[in-house]
Amino acid sequence: MQESLEDDKAMDMVSINLLGKTSFADAMVIASGRSDRHIGSIATHLVKRLKGAGIKPVRTEGLRQGDWVLVDAGDVIIHLFRPEVRLFYNLEKMWSVDTTTQFNPGRAAV
Repeated sequence: MQESLEDDKAMDMVSINLLGKTSFADAMVIASGRSDRHIGSIATHLVKRLKGAGIKPVRTEGLRQGDWVLVDAGDVIIHLFRPEVRLFYNLEKMWSVDTTTQFNPGRAAV
């Protein structure tokens, strides 16, 4: 997953460990893209790579609008934002995360 995001030039990646905080996922990854089109491209490539790695089902929300796309890969939820939308929703603060945390979702690279 990290490799896919890096290959597609996702920016400011943060991983949030959700173990013990919620039952819907083990980790959340948040990253930014430069534009709606860039975010859509990142999400489309990520979904293709996740499915190719045997992770199913993979669901998306917001792909049509593109300013915020959610990719649900089961144990990992990926949020892709335009920077101003990410700042508005501020999920890092909502989940009380140190924003200097390095990307490390604890899953095999896709």
